[in-house]
Amino acid sequence: MSIRFARAWARAAMAVVVVLIAAAPVRAAEEPIEIFDAHLHYNWEPKPFYDVDQVLALFKKHRVTGILATSRPNDGTHALMDARASGKAGGLWVVPFLRPYRVRPDIQTWFNDPTIFDLIQDEYKRGYYRGLGEFHLSGKAADTEWVKKAVNFAVAHDLYLHAHADDEAVEILMRHNPRARIIWAHTGFGLSSVRVATMLATYPQLWGELSYRSGITGEGGRLTLEWRGLFEKYPDRFLLGSDTWISERWASYGAIMAEYRGWLKQLPPDVAKQIAHGNARRLFAEKK
Repeated sequence: MSIRFARAWARAAMAVVVVLIAAAPVRAAEEPIEIFDAHLHYNWEPKPFYDVDQVLALFKKHRVTGILATSRPNDGTHALMDARASGKAGGLWVVPFLRPYRVRPDIQTWFNDPTIFDLIQDEYKRGYYRGLGEFHLSGKAADTEWVKKAVNFAVAHDLYLHAHADDEAVEILMRHNPRARIIWAHTGFGLSSVRVATMLATYPQLWGELSYRSGITGEGGRLTLEWRGLFEKYPDRFLLGSDTWISERWASYGAIMAEYRGWLKQLPPDVAKQIAHGNARRLFAEKK
């Protein structure tokens, strides 16, 4: 083959490649992983930080496709359920939990207050709740008659418990009724990863929700070895949440979701999907 012919052949081949590349469809930018927000408060005291339309737009903007919805009092949850029923929420999956609080001071007293158990029974009659909480307990405060009644009520009505609790309180809840299913808000905050692992191994019906959980990432936002190990050992036992308990959490909602996505992408894709949304969708699957 002559040099002139070889050069002409190479130019023709390059032209074909250019044409093929130009004709190929442009691939859309990869969408961020979808997230189920398993710790959301739409508090109504006396009105929410965002109105319903604004909060629904926020979820859509940040590709939050499902929420575990609670509020204090429960009016905010009613509003989100109304939006879902009307079609206003679009494809957003709203999983309502019944919160045993009327006003903020109930946080400190609900576990010894018989009127709260009345609230639970009355509110449950709405017919759509999937869980009870988020409620707060520390240590032996969980060991009361009214907490035990609430746990037994949840088990009898196939409800999850969403407990902001230390490990001692979680163990007491499990002793009240071994059939209890608990979403552990914040997974013990700063509790050692070794103790978290022990809790997960001991209680198969315990799931860790990760808002405010320390130790997951280190310098530069990199996953720590201890938490990578936990996620890979228990990929089916963790959930994500925003914990929008104050206005500042709503204002930084996008940053919260971005931080989750920052370490999720460091995990194997199947593990990341389970934690981001798969576990919540499995746990809260619609009853048939």
